[in-house]
Amino acid sequence: MSVDLGHGKCWSSSKKDSWKTTLLLAYQSLGVVYGDLSISPLYVYKSTFAEDIHHSETNEEIFGVLSFVFWTLTLVPLFKYVFIVLRADDNGEGGTFALYSLICRHAKVGLLPNRQLADEALSTYKLERPPETKNSSKVKTVLENHKSLHIALLILVLLGTCMVIGDGLLTPAISVFSAVSGLELSMSKDHHQYAMIPITCFILVCLFALQHYGTHRVGFCFAPIVLTWLLCISGLGLYNIFHWNRHVYQALSPTYMIRFLKKTRKGGWMSLGGILLCITGSEAMFADLGHFSYAAIQIAFTFLVYPALILAYMGQAAFLSRHHHTIHKIGFYVSVPESVRWPVLVVAILASVMGSQAIISGTFSIINQSQSLGCFPRVKVVHTSEKIHGQIYIPEINWMLMILCIAVTIGFRDIKHMGNASGLAVMAVMLVTTCLTSLVIILCWHKPPLVALCFLLFFGSIELLYFSASLIKFLEGAWLPILLALFLVTVMFVWHYATIKKYEYDLHNKVSLEWLLALGPSLGIARVPGIGLVFTDLTSGIPANFSRFVTNLPAFHRILVFVCIKSVPVPFVPPAERYLVGRVGPATHRSYRCIVRYGYRDVHQDVDSFESELVSRLADFIRYDWYKTHGIIDTCNEDDGSRSGASASECRLAVIGTIAFSGTSAFEIEDSVEPASVSVGFPTVNSITDVIEMEPSGVVERRVRFALDNESETDSRSEMEVQLQDELHDLYEAQQSGTAFILGHSHVRAKQGSSVLKRVAINLGYNFLRRNCRGADVALKVPPASLLEVGMVYIV
Repeated sequence: MSVDLGHGKCWSSSKKDSWKTTLLLAYQSLGVVYGDLSISPLYVYKSTFAEDIHHSETNEEIFGVLSFVFWTLTLVPLFKYVFIVLRADDNGEGGTFALYSLICRHAKVGLLPNRQLADEALSTYKLERPPETKNSSKVKTVLENHKSLHIALLILVLLGTCMVIGDGLLTPAISVFSAVSGLELSMSKDHHQYAMIPITCFILVCLFALQHYGTHRVGFCFAPIVLTWLLCISGLGLYNIFHWNRHVYQALSPTYMIRFLKKTRKGGWMSLGGILLCITGSEAMFADLGHFSYAAIQIAFTFLVYPALILAYMGQAAFLSRHHHTIHKIGFYVSVPESVRWPVLVVAILASVMGSQAIISGTFSIINQSQSLGCFPRVKVVHTSEKIHGQIYIPEINWMLMILCIAVTIGFRDIKHMGNASGLAVMAVMLVTTCLTSLVIILCWHKPPLVALCFLLFFGSIELLYFSASLIKFLEGAWLPILLALFLVTVMFVWHYATIKKYEYDLHNKVSLEWLLALGPSLGIARVPGIGLVFTDLTSGIPANFSRFVTNLPAFHRILVFVCIKSVPVPFVPPAERYLVGRVGPATHRSYRCIVRYGYRDVHQDVDSFESELVSRLADFIRYDWYKTHGIIDTCNEDDGSRSGASASECRLAVIGTIAFSGTSAFEIEDSVEPASVSVGFPTVNSITDVIEMEPSGVVERRVRFALDNESETDSRSEMEVQLQDELHDLYEAQQSGTAFILGHSHVRAKQGSSVLKRVAINLGYNFLRRNCRGADVALKVPPASLLEVGMVYIV
């Protein structure tokens, strides 16, 4: 699979791909998107007829199930996802976090700290602003004015995320177990009983053991295997239809669903927990949208996957309608002719591994997104491909998933319990997507609330029906995803809550700029060679951990940079817009502030490339700042006079791009800035004002002009050139002396008088997670020899 999942595609998606490219992407999507969905015929009928209902001579049960399967596949994956939800993309990206990101950008409901006005000027901060209707603005106002709704929305997103992780645990178990179950028709019952579990566990161990190689190493075979499987089940379906029952198409009528429920009553309703497994993996179409394109996924599903699945289910129903004897167990392999059973078994096992691989990779991706948004403890993320963006491997999560997956296989030992657990996780994710899409329809698409309500009621009622059928089987396996989700939501919410509280503590205990500027030889403070990178979550002011550092060690580096690595509610930040750079104090102080912005799907750089790129950006900023100060750059900032509370000692932040700045060129930048150029044309925050830091206000567009100063003032220019060269020389000399990374090592305690719940969450829960997860130095890949940790106690 040679698809490039690079982030550059997300903001160039407006270009229409050629049909050739679209068809190629559609073919490649088979192995990544549809692996899970395409293997559902292995276990749907077997789970449905496990115990609740029984196949009879009248065929009402099997035809009713077929009718349910047909209409469920038509309404949910086809109508809901392909034609509606896929359009709710975030710069071409899909998934739970994409929906949440869209909502947070169109309404102030996000809980991410250190928001800035400058973030709204990002080219990927795409805001479509059609005229809002009166009712939609009311919904927006209600959402923004109630903090409890912000928390409820976050918990809803975390719940959907946790259910995706649960699906990543259950899908490999049920997929591989179902594929291996074909051996029961080729060996005795005693041998099958003892061989099934070990073979399944062996395949699962091999699957998880190969994860560290990355899917790009074996990706070339993904699409052909899934394509072969789809053609296989299509062919088997057509064979069974024409050989056993050519009139099975009549069962597609919705009247068979009514007759099915009338006859089976409660048993039929409970059997819906097995029927819903036919749409397992539908969420992957939306989650993997950024890897391909809307047209590619739509073509692949509509013209290949959907017809193949319908033919497969119709073929199984046609076979079972002519075989009512108890010796024939309900299942996929009984409908496979004996002459091709072994080849089908091999292809089925390979397809189940492909489907499992896709959901495992998706689990890694969503955990990485959760971590980037401060909702998951820090874990080690390994990028397995330099060319294919988004191919990641998380060792801790991989081995935990493997152990839990094997435990589920050994513990449940049958498809019925696995199906109950997997079905509940799938429907929970779909319900969350339906709720979030309803908000997107109102807030982002500015449709009347009635449209969103109709969407919510129609699809929500279908999914609630299936969800209730799964929930009723709580004691028969459905307890597992609920227990797992409660545990993970608790972990994620506690981590997010403590992260917010730590930020608020830092914000209220930061040191004044005047204190930093007063530090000098008169106080016994020395400036040592090198670059000191002080990492902080603050976008303004001096963090308290730096004051503690200077108090205990009265020296700091000749070049001092306050670095804030922050997440922005967009999928990707273009490299040319990633760095916001400004001065802290006068030029002679050699102190700077650098805010590095990443989207929730961005790949964080390793420390070596980050260090060299940071120095390059500082050099570009120094050139820009000197030219601007001496009038060579004329910045027409109409809003300069309207801002209040500014400090003359800390300059505003400029967006520094990827092409080296040259003061000898004359060019002009309008409001729309090309990502490949240096830009100071983005509106930036007044970096010393807390109000703007916490609550972004309206964007004021500005125009920046660069022009040569052709006036005489030769002496002033030459003096400026000398000072510029001195500052650049100091920067590069400090880089040669080495870089120190100054990080806070925090311990968090709940303040006296806090509730018991808060004390348990902070003192026990958060600190336990902090001690047992990766440190910030590991997440940033800081070499131990360059690390300086400053102990901090947070009372929150």
